[in-house]
Order: sequence, then C-alpha cells, then structure tokens
Amino acid sequence: MSDSIQGRGVLRDEPMAKHTSWRVGGPADVFYRPTSIAELKAFLGSLPPRMPVTWFGLGSNLLVRDGGIRGAVICTSGMPREIERLDAQRVRAGAGAPCATLARRCARWGLGPAAFFAGIPGTVGGALAMNAGAYGGETWDRVEGVQTIDRGGGVKDRGRSEFTVGYRTVAGAADEWFLNATFRLEPGRETEAATMKGLLDKRTASQPLGRPSAGSVFRNPPGDYAGRLIEDADLKGASKGGAMVSDKHANFIINTGNATARDIEELIAEIRARVRASSGVDLELEVRVLGEAAEAGP
Repeated sequence: MSDSIQGRGVLRDEPMAKHTSWRVGGPADVFYRPTSIAELKAFLGSLPPRMPVTWFGLGSNLLVRDGGIRGAVICTSGMPREIERLDAQRVRAGAGAPCATLARRCARWGLGPAAFFAGIPGTVGGALAMNAGAYGGETWDRVEGVQTIDRGGGVKDRGRSEFTVGYRTVAGAADEWFLNATFRLEPGRETEAATMKGLLDKRTASQPLGRPSAGSVFRNPPGDYAGRLIEDADLKGASKGGAMVSDKHANFIINTGNATARDIEELIAEIRARVRASSGVDLELEVRVLGEAAEAGP
C-alpha cells in the first residue's frame, strides 16, 4: 500500500462493519472521511492512479462482504452538511446532509413535496447515487442540478438532463461523485410538517427500527410489493446464521447480533428462490453488494 496517500485520519484495514447499518463487512484497505472539498481533493490527488475508489455515505443501503473492499473507501458522511434556501423555490443540500434533516428543514420552510426524505435512512449523496425513495417520492423527482467531483479532483456543475434516472437507478458521467444538489420545490405547503410526522409514525409502526438492517432489501416489482411476495412465501422469521427476515416487515433482513455478510447473502438467495417458486417473480436487489467474499476456511 502506497505511503504517499495523504489525509488526516486515513485508516488502514478498517473494518467496514463499524460503518454499515447492517453491522457487517470486512476491512477496507484504506478508509478516509474528508470534512471539506479541499481535503477530498488532496486525498484523491494522492491516490495511486490504479487504486480503485469506492464512495460511501452512511452505509444504510449496502452489504459489504466479509472479505472487505480493496482500494480506497471515501466516506462522505463527514462532508459539509449545509442546507440552504436559495430562493422561493430552490434548496441546495450538501452530499453529507442526512435526508431526514433535509425533510425537516423543508417542512420548516413550507416547501415540498419533501416529507418523503424523512423515510430515507441515508445522506443526500447516497440518495442521489441510487435515486432513493420512500412513500411514493423519489430523490430525483425534484433535482434541478448537481455538483460533482471526479477522480482527479475536478468539480463540475451538471444539469438534471445529463443523467438517466430510473427506479433506484441513476446513470451519468463515469467516476464522478455528488458534492451537492439543488432541488426545485413548491412553496406554500403548510401541511408538510404534518405529512412528515404521519410518514414517520407509519415508518415506526411498520419497520424494525432499532435493529441492524439496511432498509428495504429488494425493489418493488411493477404493480406489487416485495414485502407482500416474501410474506406470501411464508418467509417471515426465516433465518441463516445471525440473519433473519423481520417478522415486522418482510422486505427487511435484520442482524440478530452475530450475522456475517455471508449469512445475509445466503438468506437473500433463499428468499429469491422461494419467491420465484411461489409467485414466478424474480426479485431484484435494492441494496448494493460490495467487496470480496472471505476466503474459505480449512
């Protein structure tokens, strides 16, 4: 590993289990959490040209395998969290800002529809990367433009039209990560705060909050719900090692305390097979799977 890599607090062989909401994952070769764009630029500039880079937010929609991640992991949760109102309709939010904070700020300003952001357990940067959504709203529905940074540290302003956006997918310029986004919203939505409270109450009642998970594991198939299909396949409470299908919401897999990434992947495979057998539907993953499997023991 090159000793020329710069950055205050650069960590080597950092267990990713400490940084993912599932609390699983092997070590990253290099782990860095910048606190400013200047720090991020310096770090990127110090990396060996061929070193892979993985961008990472709050780790709430990721399964990192037990063998860990090769190369450098850049955790953007320490980046500026500024959320500012630009004018009567536009709000700019930094990539490190939690989506729930964005929802609360917009509610305070009477701007919407933005209450759905309260149901996304991650940062704005992560939500932009996967077009995260909740309760019928999606991140890119209101994006006007974004600012990105590339592997060389170059910062670019890009418009909404430069990206191809679908259900939980976003395609744009390769090897760029989001620094912030400008959202165009609607003023005069005095009910936004009440809407947000109602959505949060619904979330508390229907999801296994407080247990290590990664949110919804599978995408909803067209015209249906993954949770319903999993429940109909009699999979609530099904387990592999320390991983278990939540008995509160079937599209959640929880870590009961000692799960490995392998446990979770094996349970995912079983869910897909049994749902395919019972309904004919091939469930697609909503979570991202990163890294390498652990080497098999003797």
